[in-house]
Amino acid sequence: MAFSAALRRAASAAAPVAIRFLWRGHHANRSTPIHILSPRTTIGDRTAFPFPSAACFSSAAKKPASDADLLRVIESEIKCSEESDDHDRVEEVPDGFPFEIQDEKGMNIVTLKRSFQGENIEVIVSMPSLVTGEEPDHDRVPDDDIEDGDQEERPVQSSVPLTVNISKGNGPSLEFSCTAYADEITIDSMSVRENKESDDEMLTYEGPDFNDLDENLQKAFHKYLEMRGISPMTTNFLHEYMINKDSREYLWWLKNLKQFIQN
Repeated sequence: MAFSAALRRAASAAAPVAIRFLWRGHHANRSTPIHILSPRTTIGDRTAFPFPSAACFSSAAKKPASDADLLRVIESEIKCSEESDDHDRVEEVPDGFPFEIQDEKGMNIVTLKRSFQGENIEVIVSMPSLVTGEEPDHDRVPDDDIEDGDQEERPVQSSVPLTVNISKGNGPSLEFSCTAYADEITIDSMSVRENKESDDEMLTYEGPDFNDLDENLQKAFHKYLEMRGISPMTTNFLHEYMINKDSREYLWWLKNLKQFIQN
């Protein structure tokens, strides 16, 4: 009871001070009504307080001008890409093409699969490395086949990277890393892979460098791959197919980028 009485006395003493403070503010801005609480007003009573609108404290977030500039450039690039023939061109699969093509939108690879005399063959085709004819001089390589010793320069050719995996059941598999050019297929490396994960996989001996093998053995492996469908006919088709895929994926990427910047 004593504590309640003291609290009421403190509230009564503070009320005149609060009234004087509000009265001065009212003189400063007579258009603003004054709301004075009676000392008898309790917390449970409904009392309206003149809080400022939330709009005074927040404003619509505006994107920087650089975002608009970026969008204009992206839209221009989308228009140029849509005007090209590559993004919607459908390559005709040649007769006798031995592989099933698995092409997933948004991926930078295409998977080829087939069976051949009890073997499972899977080819991972990556995006092409294109040569447009505008490469600087340091991108040109010398031709080492000139007999007179004078090295002539020839342009780097467009190419498609391939990874060929040949397996038989649950046993080990043979894996080739190849590069397909317009006129030839090179084998960059070859290894025997165990069909299991091992902590010592990085330490496994995978054989010598392919170019260090006997020339007849190299030719035999090229023939080995050709019999399984890795032939110039296959890789020439893949070259055109992957160029078109690259255009389609680029256009799709631009549209996703535009949507992200806009949101």
